[in-house]
Amino acid sequence: QVQLAESGGGLVQPGGSLRLSCAASGTWFTLYATNWYRQAPGKQRELVAGINAGGTANYADSVKGRFTISRDNDKNTVYLQMNTLKIDDTAVYYCNIPFIGVWGQGTQVTVSS
Repeated sequence: QVQLAESGGGLVQPGGSLRLSCAASGTWFTLYATNWYRQAPGKQRELVAGINAGGTANYADSVKGRFTISRDNDKNTVYLQMNTLKIDDTAVYYCNIPFIGVWGQGTQVTVSS
């Protein structure tokens, strides 16, 4: 069974940085696009960033210039480097492989002074 596992969340002050990781089981990982979503309390889940199999990335306007998505196919892992974090970035962050409809369990990111 395919599984995704997010890690790297935590509590950080505004302006700080975190790097999230999404580790995938299976050797097929390199074939598929992977997305990062987030869901804040009382809000809908929103797409933050995505990266395709070739490494091309796209971002939500709210995170452009602050977040960077990347992938290491040798490690079956997708990363989300988050810099200059804002209070509005507080959410549970999930990774997702849309082609097969798999989601991770999420990792909490809290930005607070």
